[in-house]
Amino acid sequence: MPMPDWFLSTQERGNPDSSIPAWSTGNAAEPLIHGKTYFDRLVTEVESLREGDHLFFTDWRGDPDELMRDGGPTIAELFSAAAKRGVLVKGLLWRSHLDKLAYSEEENRNLSEDIRAAGGEVLLDQRVRRGGSHHQKLVVLRHPGRPELDVAFAGGIDLCHSRRDDEKHLGDRQAVAMAKAYGDHPPWHDVQLALKGPVVGALDLTFRERWNEPDDLDQHGPISTLTDKLQHADMSADKLPPQPPDPPECGPLAVQVLRTYASMRPKYDFARNGEQSIARGYTKAIKRARRLIYIEDQYLWSAEVARLFADALRANPDLHLIAVIPRHPDVDGALALPPNQIGRELAISICTKAAPDRVHIYDLENEAGTPIYVHAKICVIDDVWCSVGSDNFNRRSWTHDSELSSAILDDTPDERAPRDPAGLGDGARRFPRELRLSLIREHLCRDDDKDLIDPADVVGEMNDAADRLAEWHEYGKVGPRPPGRLRKHSPEKLPWYQRLWAIPAYRLAYDPDGRSWRDRWHNRW
Repeated sequence: MPMPDWFLSTQERGNPDSSIPAWSTGNAAEPLIHGKTYFDRLVTEVESLREGDHLFFTDWRGDPDELMRDGGPTIAELFSAAAKRGVLVKGLLWRSHLDKLAYSEEENRNLSEDIRAAGGEVLLDQRVRRGGSHHQKLVVLRHPGRPELDVAFAGGIDLCHSRRDDEKHLGDRQAVAMAKAYGDHPPWHDVQLALKGPVVGALDLTFRERWNEPDDLDQHGPISTLTDKLQHADMSADKLPPQPPDPPECGPLAVQVLRTYASMRPKYDFARNGEQSIARGYTKAIKRARRLIYIEDQYLWSAEVARLFADALRANPDLHLIAVIPRHPDVDGALALPPNQIGRELAISICTKAAPDRVHIYDLENEAGTPIYVHAKICVIDDVWCSVGSDNFNRRSWTHDSELSSAILDDTPDERAPRDPAGLGDGARRFPRELRLSLIREHLCRDDDKDLIDPADVVGEMNDAADRLAEWHEYGKVGPRPPGRLRKHSPEKLPWYQRLWAIPAYRLAYDPDGRSWRDRWHNRW
């Protein structure tokens, strides 16, 4: 694989303060589609940990009572039991905003306290740019002396309510409150990676950089600091043991760990000017797209991101963009909804104006007709390069919040035609192609790949399936429901009087810019 053509070099990553490798080779990865699949695998791996092993994790939200399997354990029970066995359990949870604002301060604090009582240490981390969050979803399991067992989980799935759905998409019985359209148990689509090989060392380092950051955990307000002190919260990180050597090579994948850290004060020791390697990595890969960009994303709502797709579509007349997104934002309300809608409306408009016949936006519904909330963050380009992460296609994820993504190239050619869809000589590769196909098969409720491999065919198959389902709805749901879950997405256009306030609210609060003033001025990541 011509990795320098797709991956960022050390210099291109733009963060000289971190010792994270540019990329690592010899890795294996497994996409864990659905929270139920991921949680079940996580239980198996954590329960196998022994005294002296390491369990490190970061998360945006953690609900201590979230069941990992139907009969338990809960996430708090799973990690606490590991700590009681002598496993070194360390975690970093975003300190979060108040529960009254539909966030998770209380839940994150409770998970921290439960694990602390068992002998672990989980810190509430507010070392973010004002208005930002720690959005990384990472679990690293190390086995000193048995490195072949090391595994890391990274992607879009939080350790919290609503995530434990499966391929039936009936929702998690333990649900968070969302927009009414999603019902009492919102159907949820998400993906996490299980990674093995040397890349586990890079992910371990990503955790350690944040853990060892010397700045105070509480920032941006004396009230939160006082609250933590009154509740006897752990305000300082204990020293970690030395990082074990990287695990041995075990597969054909090259993985580049991409991150976002905002430019902020006080500065991170490991990213003094921030890091936008996610934005840079996508920018480099999108410029090589020739036939098909397939994405699944929660938001897709930034003009800056949309212009990258639009430029690629204009430059390559055979390029198609397929995006699978939620039908509705996750919130209702006269104040919360318009800023969520305006960004997506703008982004989709920019893309469709560039290539009206080559931009295909879908949302999903289950067999009962309930919309499925798409929380996955996936990108596959020409069946060569792919990424799975915590980052959304918006400016917030690319510049402002802490994010983590794994970009993958596979040494293994995929021999199915077309063998080189982009025509650049890279050839289709097995892992990214199979990731794309497995997701599309689910959305179409199919077991076969007929007419799904060639980009020229897959667009027609997805459009036909969405049209059949739309007609069934339109004509009163007469007869059997057509197979598949795809619906063509139609963004709602806001009236002018809502746009007047929704646009500035969206840009300032919902999709802020975490770059330095110099980078903003030069319009660079």
